[in-house]
Amino acid sequence: MYDEFGGNDRFRIGEARDPLVGPDSILVKVVAAGLNPVDYKVREGYLQGLMETVFPVVPGWDVAGVVVRTGLDTPEYSVGDEVLAYARKDFVHGGTLAELVEVPVRTATHKPAGLGFDEAAALPLTGLTAWQTVRRSGLGAGSTVLIHAAAGGVGSYATQLAVRAGARVVGTAGTANHDYLRTLGAEPVSYGDGLVPAALALAPQGYDVILDYVGGQAMDTVPDLLRPGGTVISIADSRAAGLGGSYAWVRPSSSDLAELAALAATGELKVTISGVYDLEHAAEAYRSLEAGHTRGKIVVRI
Repeated sequence: MYDEFGGNDRFRIGEARDPLVGPDSILVKVVAAGLNPVDYKVREGYLQGLMETVFPVVPGWDVAGVVVRTGLDTPEYSVGDEVLAYARKDFVHGGTLAELVEVPVRTATHKPAGLGFDEAAALPLTGLTAWQTVRRSGLGAGSTVLIHAAAGGVGSYATQLAVRAGARVVGTAGTANHDYLRTLGAEPVSYGDGLVPAALALAPQGYDVILDYVGGQAMDTVPDLLRPGGTVISIADSRAAGLGGSYAWVRPSSSDLAELAALAATGELKVTISGVYDLEHAAEAYRSLEAGHTRGKIVVRI
């Protein structure tokens, strides 16, 4: 937890009272929690104008665990059920890097038996982001798609979902991740200087869809790479709205998460975990995440 906005040094391990359980919530004993870049952006205060913050803050929105108490009106869950959730609430306070977390049922779904807890914790925010942006883009069979940060947490899922929909996918990544992208069905291209000519060499007519999961310099290249009438969607750069597309913010969705979990449980969607830490080393886990260039997801076991 942390008591004020700031850097990684603000973290401390502490005790908090057990969460209350609202009428449409469940209390979950956390087995694993997934880390996301938004966690440290919240800690650094970047979302102060967007969401109310109540200190002390326990970070984390992704969780996999076991129901230990149910709310007054949660007939779809029973004590002992294994669940996963994108447990984002309307304010920042009681997150998932804890022994217990209150989870609104609108954010949760049952964990399939074939899906491990680590993999389940690595799925919600990034998986939902990929699922919802791919669906919003309208891509499908015959589409030529460029995915920025294709080897990252969101990009890894988006690449697989776009390929599964029948699209041809080109993904930007560092050279160390090119072979990894090929295993996901994408054609890799290096980001940075030379991206535009390299990407156009693969798709001279431009791209029908550009999915941007990093912003900044990647968004600078959109006018040169998006074909007329194409669509760009970004989760990191609001300029997408002025370039024929939209800015996206992931929404909790039980039904979307259930579909993702089912794909992951059968192996149709590969879940890549780059590291697993225990709670005592969660600050170290965040340092690794903040360093960037992570392949897949980082998970903390409680």
